[in-house]
Amino acid sequence: MQKKWTGWAALMLTTAMVLSACGGSSGNNSGNASSSPSGSSSPSSSEGASASPSAPAENVELTLAGWTSSPEEQSLLQQVLDEFQAKNPTIKVKYEVIADQYMDVIKTRLIGGEAPDVFYLDAFEAPGLIEKGVLEPLDGYVSDDFDLADFETPMVEAFKGKDGKTYGFPKDTSTLALFYNKKMFADAGIANPPATWEELQAAAEKLTKKDGSKVSVYGLGQAPELARQMFMIQAFGGKLTDDQGMAAFATPEGLKGLQLVIDQHLKAKTAGQPSDVGAGWGGEMFGQQKAAMVIEGNWAIPYLQTNFKDLDFGTAEVPTVNGKKGTMAYTVGYVMNKESKKKDAAWKLISYLTGKEGMKTWTSKGFALPTRKSVAAELGYDKDPLRGALVAGGSYSTTWQAGATLPTIMNNFNNQFVAAYTGQSTLEEAMKLAQETANSEIKAGQ
Repeated sequence: MQKKWTGWAALMLTTAMVLSACGGSSGNNSGNASSSPSGSSSPSSSEGASASPSAPAENVELTLAGWTSSPEEQSLLQQVLDEFQAKNPTIKVKYEVIADQYMDVIKTRLIGGEAPDVFYLDAFEAPGLIEKGVLEPLDGYVSDDFDLADFETPMVEAFKGKDGKTYGFPKDTSTLALFYNKKMFADAGIANPPATWEELQAAAEKLTKKDGSKVSVYGLGQAPELARQMFMIQAFGGKLTDDQGMAAFATPEGLKGLQLVIDQHLKAKTAGQPSDVGAGWGGEMFGQQKAAMVIEGNWAIPYLQTNFKDLDFGTAEVPTVNGKKGTMAYTVGYVMNKESKKKDAAWKLISYLTGKEGMKTWTSKGFALPTRKSVAAELGYDKDPLRGALVAGGSYSTTWQAGATLPTIMNNFNNQFVAAYTGQSTLEEAMKLAQETANSEIKAGQ
């Protein structure tokens, strides 16, 4: 049993970042995943009820566990839970915030038979738990009222197992979009945000400012890590892993998109990472106007509006690479403990929290974005001047997930990609070493 669970500990910093991006919001605090949550009619109170299990007739207390990134967010979730309990007076929800080492705590409790009935699960971690058989498949609970087609497909797929069953539903998400400084664009004579990578490179050239040989403002702020660059591996036909979960990114196709990132930093010198200008993450780099453009998520919007009130910025979809649209998506779902003794009530809670009504309340403040298209439209996010580009990316995004071996692959990729990014080795050498080391570690753990 001990060996069965040993590979579970992921690099908690990166997982945490992505967690807060998704509202927990999505992504912990991914206030940056790199360093640092009208239209349709209201659903009925029976929305999402199971087609087969009957509603609980006796009083039931459910346990729900998650994390939070702010008091405001915790208060908002409590509002959603209060609304659920008002509609379901026989169900009481006891919510626990796990502030530190969330996944370690959840895994320990699962092993000890003390896990909550329902809990948050980041897509990054989902494959590992699904493979261990500790989650309840939810397909048999779903009725037509739940409207599966309303979800953005990549977000739902993130919680499916290799058996084709669904083990969770996404509560919120954030994709990445291009943030650009409107004044810097105007001063450089650039009328519109770049739509292609070639246009982005040209814009970055115009926007970069130097004091002698030292760059004071980069045209583009970059995050040299897998959580942000995975879609670049795919842009020219590369893939992160093969069908067996082994690292497979060190191919000519996989390297081609990554080389664009490296060359813009080392050759063109029009892009840099936050630490190059003394910033902690891309949002800070952009807010301090040390980068004219950054590729960031929804979490950057409230951060910039709160901390840099005079900054005039806009967003646009991430420029196409090789003629293809691409971006990343970070999502968190609600899942059910397979050993729960209150599964009917647990499903009723999950179906409300990820249903149209509960999701509308949860995402109404903009801490995270809805994973349901109708909710995004009803809240006006699809046409919002800042969030519209993020919503648009949902349908073609690459979810931050790649099977149970992703933590091992991520660690080795990040270690070596930084070496290439800083010029200590060529990209080909670095990625070959990262792939070989990752696969060696994966085999050793099997």
